[in-house]
Amino acid sequence: MIRLSNVIKRYSGDVEIGPISIDLPAGGIIALVGPNGAGKSTVLTMMGRLMAPDSGTVEVGGLDVHRMPSKQVARTVSILRQENHFVTRLTVRQLVGFGRYPYSGGRLTQRDEDKISEAIDFLNLTDLEQRFLDQLSGGQRQRAYVAMVLAQDTEYLLLDEPLNNLDAQHSVQMMRQLRRAADRLGRTIVVVLHDINFAAAYSDYIVAMESGRIAVHGTPEEIIRDEVLTAVFHTPVTVVDGPGGKFAVYHR
Repeated sequence: MIRLSNVIKRYSGDVEIGPISIDLPAGGIIALVGPNGAGKSTVLTMMGRLMAPDSGTVEVGGLDVHRMPSKQVARTVSILRQENHFVTRLTVRQLVGFGRYPYSGGRLTQRDEDKISEAIDFLNLTDLEQRFLDQLSGGQRQRAYVAMVLAQDTEYLLLDEPLNNLDAQHSVQMMRQLRRAADRLGRTIVVVLHDINFAAAYSDYIVAMESGRIAVHGTPEEIIRDEVLTAVFHTPVTVVDGPGGKFAVYHR
């Protein structure tokens, strides 16, 4: 379980995230949604210990991530921030190998190599593992970064807008891979999404944020409703039934 207790992050006198208190269930996909500037990425980075709250506590898997040793946290939770992506003369396998650093310290063992191969295979990158990152398409490169955090072998994965810059086809493929990781590997995946319909189709729990606070949270059935989405996104939304379930239609 992920627990945020009275978490506040202040940027200036009039810009503040929180206070936020919430218990997020273990297992499955949890989507953080909301308008731009709502505080989704800030909350995610505080969960992943990349940013410290000004007050309050963040617990992941029973650990206070801002008090526990870094190595212990890195074996419990992994995070991928969109702005940390880079393209260099690394092969896919070398990149994914970085996910094993909390265990290997840079000296890969056979177990590390096996975990790297498992992550590469799981993300369908086996044929590309010796390709350099700058030789890949955007969708392939995004899968390589997700494979890196998967290789870290943590129970909790935090992904900041993994669909950013992906077209519709590759976005669907990515969400299917994350769904498989949650279901088959038993991972808890917290993902920041801009598209509410991807949250509706693939997540088990949705947290909608607005103006630095949690507006509403619950199952997709509880959140994907006309009045809830209209209030959160400040634009008229109608939820309709489709072949794959409910989806939101934004009015002009």
